[in-house]
Amino acid sequence: MPQLLNNNNNLNIKNIKLLIQKYKSPFWIYDADIILKKIHLLKEFDIIRFAQKACSNTHILRLMKKNNVKIDAVSLGEIERALFSGFNPQNGEIIFTADILDDDTLSKVVDFKIPVNAGSLDMLEQLGKKSPGHHVWLRINPKFGYGHSKKTNTGGENSKHGIWEPNLALPIIKKYHLKLIGLHMHIGSGVNFDHLQKVCQSMIDNALLINQKISFISAGGGLPIPYTFDDQPIDINQYFKVWNIARKKISTLLNTNIKLEIEPGRFLVAESGMLITQVRTVKKMGKNNFVLINAGFNDLMRPTMYGSYHYISIIPGNNRKINEKKTIDTIIAGPLCESGDIFTQQEDGTIQKRRLPIIEIGDYLIFHDTGAYGASMSSNYNTRPLIPEILLNKHQFKVIRRRQTIQEILNLEK
Repeated sequence: MPQLLNNNNNLNIKNIKLLIQKYKSPFWIYDADIILKKIHLLKEFDIIRFAQKACSNTHILRLMKKNNVKIDAVSLGEIERALFSGFNPQNGEIIFTADILDDDTLSKVVDFKIPVNAGSLDMLEQLGKKSPGHHVWLRINPKFGYGHSKKTNTGGENSKHGIWEPNLALPIIKKYHLKLIGLHMHIGSGVNFDHLQKVCQSMIDNALLINQKISFISAGGGLPIPYTFDDQPIDINQYFKVWNIARKKISTLLNTNIKLEIEPGRFLVAESGMLITQVRTVKKMGKNNFVLINAGFNDLMRPTMYGSYHYISIIPGNNRKINEKKTIDTIIAGPLCESGDIFTQQEDGTIQKRRLPIIEIGDYLIFHDTGAYGASMSSNYNTRPLIPEILLNKHQFKVIRRRQTIQEILNLEK
């Protein structure tokens, strides 16, 4: 549920105004306490493995490690982030998940003995030739998918992810004496318990088909969070129960002890984050009321990419009181030289007006639940510097990434 601003927590209007004065907008804020509470909700799982692509700041990664969360990396850069943050590749704290291996990444996973969660048969061939005996997982495409968006559906024949016929991996594994330690299955973002039952049954069927003494199964990620006040939080106990039944069946069928991993990204960090922005102009375009802010889709990509909804609250730039009862249809847009730079739109790009109180130039808008796929998807489009990230931890605010400068961008092109 959107993190509201009140006087009973440290992310209140007074503190945000002080941060605005000190750092200027736009910037990101994360609340460490919310992350810790979300970690605790998953305590029944044997292993929690953070999908760092959701929020890859190394200070956030260190917070995860301190609380016994392991890490998933999907690129060479994410491997380096994990190593830099103190994760130990020798005891399975890092897993590399991908569908391809480039030469540099292959060298890194071999040198550091990082287990590879392979999404293609070619990966197994490459890895086996260079590192016989390497520990591997198989990422299985169960031939169906699910997701809140077509762009987040990671299963079925329209998805590039995973191995379609995992039994074809066995000859390669045998040829190079690879050590198969786990099976991974992830069909997309969002949870529907009917689909979940199908996923778990597919995991059981594939484990039986492969018939190897594996040590782990992974439930993947995709756990949802309530972005709107009408959204219901996921029943974690039920989610665990369904997967635990599957784990027990596989353990019995293979006559071996199986540990159950979960690989959350958004679930752990989304609700911890806010994007703080300032209104720079308000303009009428025919019947439409546009409010333009100083953050664009180069900062927060999700609304443009997926049509994603983020609750928006207002902090007045002056001392007036916001009249919550008097609202008008409003379109929130950014400064980019792109017609698609709209924060209130549907997945197909159709503008979606939001009923909001009267907004004035100089007011501040807060986008809630932006801790996942906010800063990590940011870019320098329109040569706009990356904005600061600030972490609230134990009643203290700390800048965990300073604002990038334009000169730093230009220096890459010298």
